Amino acid sequence: MIALIQRVSSASVEVNYKNVAEISTGLLALIGVQRGDDETKVDKLLQKLLNYRVFEDDEGRMNLGLVAIEGGLLLVPQFTLAADTSSGLRPGFSSAAPPDEGQRLFEYLVAQAQGQFKHVCSGVFGADMKVSLVNEGPATFWLEV
Repeated sequence: MIALIQRVSSASVEVNYKNVAEISTGLLALIGVQRGDDETKVDKLLQKLLNYRVFEDDEGRMNLGLVAIEGGLLLVPQFTLAADTSSGLRPGFSSAAPPDEGQRLFEYLVAQAQGQFKHVCSGVFGADMKVSLVNEGPATFWLEV
């Protein structure tokens, strides 16, 4: 499972010209589901998302996680994160989970996140989404479990 996380001061998702999700300070997490991923990997990734220390403490050091700052978590499914880009000039998607499995695990991630943290929203699996964000730092990290 892959998450490309960005520390943001704001982020939102629009589907069909309608705002479906929005956060202020927090993390935008683009989520890629790979073949072989399961609930155990989702649970491990969620713990990283909630506790990964990318927010500054009083001394300006990245020592605080999302839970500590009570920020927002915006989860966005992104099939293309699982692309194989190792050769050629076109991505291959054989390493990505099949759509039904990807959707099941993404929805599991959203449900688990909402059960453990109060500031969670998400994009729509399979939709053509417009994602807007203001990246703070910029601070962007690749997480993989």
